[in-house]
Amino acid sequence: MKPASVRGRARPATGDGGCRPASGLQLWRCGGTMRAAAGDVVGILCLVSVAAALDFKYHHSEELEAYLKEVHAAYPSLTHLHSIGRSVEGRDLWVLVLGRYPTHHKIGIPEFKYVANMHGDETVGREILLHLIDFLVSNYRRDPVVTRLLNNTRIHIMPTMNPDGFEATKVPDCYYSRGRYNKNEEDLNRNFPDAFETNNVSIQPETQAVMDWIKNETFVLSANLHGGALVASYTFDNGNSVTGTLKGYSRSPDDDVFIHLAKTYSLNHASMSKGTGCDNRQTFPEGITNGYSWYQLEGGMQDYNYVWGQCFEITLELSCCKYPPEDQLEKFWRDNKVALIEYIKQVHLGVKGQVTDKNGNPIPNAIVEAQGRRHICPYRTNEQGEYYLLLLPGTYVINATVPGYKSMLKTVQISDNTGNFSALKQDFSFSEVSVRPTSFSCPKIPLYQHLQWTSAAVKPTLHILVLMTFVLVIVK
Repeated sequence: MKPASVRGRARPATGDGGCRPASGLQLWRCGGTMRAAAGDVVGILCLVSVAAALDFKYHHSEELEAYLKEVHAAYPSLTHLHSIGRSVEGRDLWVLVLGRYPTHHKIGIPEFKYVANMHGDETVGREILLHLIDFLVSNYRRDPVVTRLLNNTRIHIMPTMNPDGFEATKVPDCYYSRGRYNKNEEDLNRNFPDAFETNNVSIQPETQAVMDWIKNETFVLSANLHGGALVASYTFDNGNSVTGTLKGYSRSPDDDVFIHLAKTYSLNHASMSKGTGCDNRQTFPEGITNGYSWYQLEGGMQDYNYVWGQCFEITLELSCCKYPPEDQLEKFWRDNKVALIEYIKQVHLGVKGQVTDKNGNPIPNAIVEAQGRRHICPYRTNEQGEYYLLLLPGTYVINATVPGYKSMLKTVQISDNTGNFSALKQDFSFSEVSVRPTSFSCPKIPLYQHLQWTSAAVKPTLHILVLMTFVLVIVK
């Protein structure tokens, strides 16, 4: 059954247009803005929230920018609008942040992001993210689910990563246009460092902006929105014998979590879980696929997020037609609305906490991982000593390590806390530590390439030793 929070179209309540007294009878609040009342007249008419005026049409760069600025002006305490960089042609890469603390990270509140229009001619995601913004701001403090979601999650929405490509697509097409690429004719979803191969790409401004953004935030969960198919695809997109490609599948250490994430979206989508292919030749059971099993891709964004950003990301293909007629946009919004909300809630899976020293000070760059789920680039605490691990319900041993000191192990029983909007909290305090470890950066080299070489060159018993040595080198 669909949650009450996402049934029907989000619009301000009738009658007073969403207005309520903010202070005595002198000021009335409309959405997130204050408007003065004339004397004590209570029957003042408030303007409908600007977010409610969003039409189902394609919004070009100027319109998209204007809309985001209007939403921020109407809801200044709930939103933060900023550009993370510029495209080749100088267009801003806008991100609207929504939440109770939109301007900065708050300890214990996870960071989530949606990115769309990475391929400029794949347009559905660009528009439904604008309508997701509309839905969230219109329902905050009206709908309990949306309110708790925004109070406990910091949500970043980038409607377009490739504005130049979108503007270059003069003749919309269901299959292909040159607008797929950025102005330099580069495919942005082949432009990130690859964990398996040396792809020798020239990092584009749009790609670099996203890489810097990932580095500067503590993203836990993400999805990037595409078109041309109807499926939820999950990491790895690339691979080698170490990750199981000889069997046609590239498995990450958190494969079970990725399958759950992909199914969360597909099962809450109106039709994705049916698995019907767009050309009747390819089907996707339950509407999901391992990226490599579908087709091999190097330099992809979702693998980069997982390996170097400590962020679980999946790729959502939302329409068989890449650039469908705009009279279909309202149906695409209806089809995806529940899934978009349910997927965000998964950022509260698993366990989170802080690692501190004997004085209670946070320890950044401490390694915190679940036993049996060693990442090729170890997952580390942020500047506030925080960690977030997405894990399905079950019993796990969490290993916290400060280099140079004895590891600390704690057994945790994890339940599904997504409905409570908070992962299980488990802190670690190192009583012997009083100094902060030095900064750490995982090298941007094909990390899995090394493991493949060792697995082919030595006996299985020695492979374990080589793997441990390699990880220790990274740790140091």
